[in-house]
Formats: sequence, C-alpha cells, structure tokens
Amino acid sequence: MTTIAGGPTGTGDASGPARYPSRFGASGVKSRHLRAHVLVVAWLALALLAAAAQETVPVARWMSVHLFLLGAVTTAVLVWSEHFAVALLHAKIPDERWSTARLATANLAVAGLITGVWTATPVLTAVSAALLVAAAGAHLMMLVRLGRGALGGRLKPIVSYYWAATAALIAGAVLGWMLSGGGAGGPDRYAGLRLAHIHVTLLGWIGLPVLGTLFMLWPTVLGVRMKDRTAKVSRWVLWLTGSGLLAAAAALVLGWRRPAAAGLALYVAGAALAVHLLVRTVRGSRPVSAAAAWMLATGTCWLLIAAAADLAWLAARPLAEAQAEIDALLPVLLIGFVAQVLIGALTYLLPVVLSSGPEDRAAVRALLERGWLPRLATLNTGAALVALPLPGPAATTGTLLAALAGAAFLTLAVPALVRGGRKASQDAGTAGASGRPALWGTAAGVVLTVLAVLVANSGGDTGDPAVASAAGSGAAAAHRTVEVTLGDLRIRPGRIEVTEGTALRLKVTNADARRHDLKVESGPSTPMLGTGDSHTLDLGTITGDREAWCTLPGHRAAGMTMDIVVKGAAKDATAGHADGHGGHSAAATPDGLDLTADFSDTWHSRDAGLAPAPGGTVHRTELHAAHTTVEVAPGVKQQMWTFGGSAPGPTLRGKVGDVFEITLVNDDTGMGHGIDFHAGALAPDEPMRTLDPGERLVYRFRAEKAGAWLYHCSTAPMLQHMGNGMYGAVIIDPPGLAKVDHEYVLVSSELYLGTPGSTAQVTKMRQNTPDAWVFNGIAAQYAKEPLTVKAGERARFWVIAAGPSDGVAFHVVGTVFDTVYKEGAYTLKPGDAGGAQVLDLAPAQGGFAETTFPEAGHYPFVDHDMRHAEAGAHGTVEVSR
Repeated sequence: MTTIAGGPTGTGDASGPARYPSRFGASGVKSRHLRAHVLVVAWLALALLAAAAQETVPVARWMSVHLFLLGAVTTAVLVWSEHFAVALLHAKIPDERWSTARLATANLAVAGLITGVWTATPVLTAVSAALLVAAAGAHLMMLVRLGRGALGGRLKPIVSYYWAATAALIAGAVLGWMLSGGGAGGPDRYAGLRLAHIHVTLLGWIGLPVLGTLFMLWPTVLGVRMKDRTAKVSRWVLWLTGSGLLAAAAALVLGWRRPAAAGLALYVAGAALAVHLLVRTVRGSRPVSAAAAWMLATGTCWLLIAAAADLAWLAARPLAEAQAEIDALLPVLLIGFVAQVLIGALTYLLPVVLSSGPEDRAAVRALLERGWLPRLATLNTGAALVALPLPGPAATTGTLLAALAGAAFLTLAVPALVRGGRKASQDAGTAGASGRPALWGTAAGVVLTVLAVLVANSGGDTGDPAVASAAGSGAAAAHRTVEVTLGDLRIRPGRIEVTEGTALRLKVTNADARRHDLKVESGPSTPMLGTGDSHTLDLGTITGDREAWCTLPGHRAAGMTMDIVVKGAAKDATAGHADGHGGHSAAATPDGLDLTADFSDTWHSRDAGLAPAPGGTVHRTELHAAHTTVEVAPGVKQQMWTFGGSAPGPTLRGKVGDVFEITLVNDDTGMGHGIDFHAGALAPDEPMRTLDPGERLVYRFRAEKAGAWLYHCSTAPMLQHMGNGMYGAVIIDPPGLAKVDHEYVLVSSELYLGTPGSTAQVTKMRQNTPDAWVFNGIAAQYAKEPLTVKAGERARFWVIAAGPSDGVAFHVVGTVFDTVYKEGAYTLKPGDAGGAQVLDLAPAQGGFAETTFPEAGHYPFVDHDMRHAEAGAHGTVEVSR
C-alpha cells in the first residue's frame, strides 16, 4: 500500500506518492497547509456570523453563502487540488512563493468581491472579479504545467477534474460580475444568468473536484484497495459531467430550458456512475476514519439527490418557476453536500498534513472526530428539514441545526490548527508559521475587511419617511447613505434632497411580498430583490436632479418612483421622464384607429357562443397568467396581460351549489398576479394573494348565488391589471333557466393601447380616455365576423361589464328585449306587458337579455353610450331565413 502525505491510500500503485514522503512531510509544506486552513476556518467563522444575522440583516443570507462558498470552499479547493495534483502526477512541488501568491490573490479578490457587491462599488467589484479570474487562471496554468514531464500514474486522469473545475470558477466569476450590476437585460435574462452562475459554481467549481478526488480519497478513507476500473470510469464520469455542465450553463445563459435540462441529465448520469463505483468499493473492513467516511458518503448522496431534483424541475417547468424551485435547493446543496464534504474531507486530511508521525496523526484525528456521530446526525437532520416541503419553522430549525454542527466542527478545528502550529514551530526551530506572514496577513485582512463592511453597512439613518435630506455642512454633507424601502407600490422616502456635490448612496431594501428593483436615471440599478433582500447603490457625486423607479411593468406608472433633488435647482425633477416609457403611434389614438380596416389574414374573432353548463357539481380549471400578444383592432397588435392566453379569460359556467376549483399558475416571469372571483364568498387573504412568478395556488369556492359574475386579477394596481386584459366571466344559471336557441356571452371593457404599464398608458387609464371600447377584448370584431341566428329563433345575450372604469348600455337595434335579468334578479319576464330596450350595467355588474328576431336581416348591437359604440363597442347579429 502507498501513502499520500503519510496516510494509506490503497491504490495499489507502487510508484505512488510514497516515493516522495520527505516532500509531503516537510515542515514547510505543513506550515503552508496550516496557514491555508487558518483562512478556511476564518471564512467559515464569518459565514456563520453572517448566517446568524439573517433575521436582522436581509442581505446577510447572500453574504453567508458567498463567505462560505467563495471564501472557505474556494480556499480549500485551491489548496487541495494543488496538493493532490502533485501526488497523483508524481510531480515536483510548485514554488512556495508562487503558491502563496496565488492563494493570497484569490482570497483578497474574494474579499474585494464581497465588499464591492455589498457596497455597490462597481469598480471594486470589476477589479476583484478580474483578480479572481487571474488567480484562477494562474492556478490552471500551474496544474497544466505539473502534468508536463511528470511521471504520472494510473490516477493521472483525476487531475483533469481540477482543470475543468478551475475553468468553471473562471466562468462563475465572470457570470457573478455580470449579475452584480443588475443590468443583465431584464428579468428573464437575469434568471438565466443567475441559474448558469449557480450551476457552474456548485456543480462545476465544487462538484467536479469532489467527484474526482473521491475516486482516490474514498478507498483511502476506507482503507481498501482501489477498483481496477477506477481510471476508466473516472474518464467517463468527467466526460459526462463536464460536457453536460458546459451544455447546461450555455443553454441557461441563452434562456433555453430544454437544452439546459438535457445537459444536466448528462451531469446526473455521470454523478450516478461515480456513486455506483464508490458503492462497489465498500467492503466490510473498518474505515481509517469512520467520521470522514460517513460524511463523504452522505454528502455525495445529497449531491445526487439535489442534482436529480434540479433536473426534474428544469425539465418540467418554465424557467422562472424552475428558478424558484432551484433556489429552494441551494440550502440543501450548501448544507448536505458542500458543508458535509468539506468537514468530512478536512476530518481525514488535516491530521495527515498537520501531524509529524503516526501517534501525532492519531491524536489530531481523535480530536477532530470527537462527537462525530451526533454532529453527523445534526447536520443531516438539518439538511432534511430544509429539503422537505415543511412549514417555515422547520426550515429555520434545519438551518440552525446545520449551523450548530458547523460551529461544533470549528471548535475542534481551531485547537487542531493551534496544535499543528506549535508542531510546525518546533520542527522548523523558528517562531513557526509567523515566520512567513503572507497568508497570516491575508487571513487578518480578510477578517478585518469583511467585519468592517458588516459594521459600516449595518445601519444608516434617514430623515422623515417621506422626505430624506442629505444636506449638511462641511465634511458631514459630503457623504450620505439613505435607507430606501420598497413596498406597497411605493418607494420610501419618495423624495431625497441633497446639496450639490453630495456623494450619495442608497441602501435599498424590499419590504414587500413581491419582487422589486430600483433603477436610477443615468445610473446603477439593483438586481431583482426578493422579500427582505437588500442592495446598496453608489450614485457618486450628485450634481443635478434625478429620478429612480421600479422597472417592473406598471410599477413606475403606478407611482413607484423617487425623486433625488438638488436643493435650489430650478428644474422639475419629474420632467421628461416619460420619454421612452410607452405610448403608441398616432394610428392607435381614438381619432386614428381605423375600425374599417382589415384584420390580418390569421386573425379570427373570439367565439361568443356559450355552451350549456357542464355536468357534475365540481368544475376544475387551470388558468395561466401570462403576457400574450393579441390583435385587438384591425391591424393593431398589443401585448395583453391574460388569464389563459386571452383577454377576457375563459368563461366558466355552472349551477347554484356547484364547486369551482381553479388552479392559478403565474407564468409571467416579470411580475406578480392574483385572482378574485366575485361569484364566491370567502376571506380574500390567502386565495386572492399575489403570486410571484412561477408560483401557483388552488382557489376553491361554492357558487351559492346565480348571476353573471366578473373575475379579475387581484394584484395592485388593479386598474392596470384589469385595463390590460386580466378579467373574465363566470355564469351561474338561475334555477329553472329556460332553454333558448342561442346563448352568447359579451364582456365589455375599455382598450388602452401602448406599452403595458407605461406612463402614457396609465395616464390614459387614470383620465378614462381609452383608445377603444370593446366586446370580448377586440374592437369591432363582430362587425367583421357577425353572430348568426335564424329568423324566429330565440337568443340570450349574457353581458358583463368588466370596466375597469366604464359600464355598458347593451342594445340590439331592430328588436325589443322581452326578458331582462340583472344582478341576480329578473326585471322583466316573458308575458309581462312591457319590454326593454337596454341592459344597463355599472362596472363589475352582469346579467342577460333575451329576444326573438322577427325576420332575416342585419341587426346591429351596440353599447348605447355612442362614444363607446363609435370607438369599437359594436357588432352585428346576422339573421338568416
């Protein structure tokens, strides 16, 4: 058997690293590993501190993840990939000065990245990202050079995993830098880049070296011989995982979901192949380190479980919905896979590199393995609680359990490092590791830098909640940080007053249940912020008035804006900001809309026919909220916000006592939506809540009363959501409803052209100056394709006034209504002496009118408010013999 740094491997390769025991046992190498792992422990400690602050500092979650992954794990992978590459290639140990420089550069770059993103300093972020790419590139070059001329061995292919992982780190750094500015080109683009960043980081930079190293480390920890097929299988696994990850990341950047899923399937297949070989390696022998063996095994299982779940969601759901599910996987990967593998590997490897002999190694291992079984159970219980779809407290408990297990390991690792430092001092006959201060200085710099950032940005003061003044005198007025809160479709404060020359920063926190961002005119923008997330924008020196707003459709026009005003400036801070935010061509104005023009060749009118109520007492429907482009007038296409791909949405019908079970799915990747059924009576808190992109809910109600009912989007601002098409009809038949020859449903509404949610469009909504009035969402459609009946036949017209602001006066020219049903009651029945000429409905009201057409001909129907009729709310009933 051979040894790596004095430990058994079971490779069966007589030419293994045991030929170079003096190099791996030298005090200089031990000192390097000691100093490097001081950095790992420092990053882990900071990550735990940030995790503990998540409840009070929203951005602490982001900080804890990146302190752990970019800090602790990256340092560990850089150290151990170099170590194992030397051992596996039988190569010369790289120059210590260059190794120290690469590691110090990487750690300083990580500290700069975290600081730059946290403080919204684009220059620092860009420089730090470039520095990390440079350090990673230098690491990759070192690994490649090690293979040139080295003796190598049958495990040489494992070093290729480290090459691929380092390339993934470079890609992850570039993608992270692109995401840090929030200017990725919209929510969809941002989601694709973010998912690509997550995958190349977790599955590439961390997953690939773990899988590769396990081919060698797993038999070593078990104390058994390596399988003969290991080298061959390792090549196949790298090909599957590497090529699959590359394809998945590229597809995600381009927004291609299915190709991304195909690439991820290759990765999962490769990981499963590796696990299969590792399982076959297990024998009944007692492991060298039971703690390390169990942690490595359970960590690898979590990787396979999470990757398979990742694949399932990416393959089955839209990208935005998959993103939400994959976000939920991150804690599972971080706790179950990354943290557990890191702790397990260090439990085995630290005694190897820090000890000076078998007895010393056993003592260090015994120290690190104290209480390993309860720690293992605690960590994996925490991972399971986070992974399972349990209520919020369970996930919080799981996170706390995982943090407890991590803290317990740190309390053991610190004494082990101290012990190793003393041994190194004794072996070297010097002051020990302090004789080489580079990494100790880096460790101190990392700790102090990040702590300074946490302290400096943990607060900030504001003035009045409506107006914050950044004015002052002397040096106090030169720099100012203002806390900005997003919520309830408002930005608070709504106005910030500064003196000219003030260097202004905005600490932006989303306090709403919906996502928001903040874009500053001619300046930076935050990424899309979830509930409780924060981001700091550095606006630099303020020399003139500026505006800031949320970029989600309709939010700016709804009043989600903020003015930054230079005191004494003459210009109006809000002037000119409507440019580029909506409007429509002159042909889309009421005067210019040509209702006599032809529709496009592929256009068809909406079928106004209403089918009888379906059988059964439970009616299940799935409605998808999404943006859809519709030809809303002859030759005029408009993006609409729709339920089920049409405006109005599908008409639902039933009888009194029937139960409706509506599943609402928000397929809109950029904004939240909800739904409100007027036909049901229930507390609106839960069923009418706003769904974020990708979410779904089941809205269940019993139709206790008959009538023609409206349903519509329940998300504020409802004027915009309804005005852009999110409405529909529910028909509940009155008991004993007579049969007729034809039933039609006509939903009246206003049509507002222009970019949905733009300032120009919303101004028209508020001033009630629509571009057209319509039946069933399209102007003059039934003048082009009339409704048809035969002379003598009886027709029932169900009418619902969707508004959002105007009612309707429904009238059919050339006939008289003999039956009128309005808001749950008959106002006229057959046999009554009188007749009716109009079914008049206020916004959100509904009913029906019936008539019999006496002879063949063309009978116009209109909204008898002639402004409405002339601007699109008209059609024809074509009566044949």
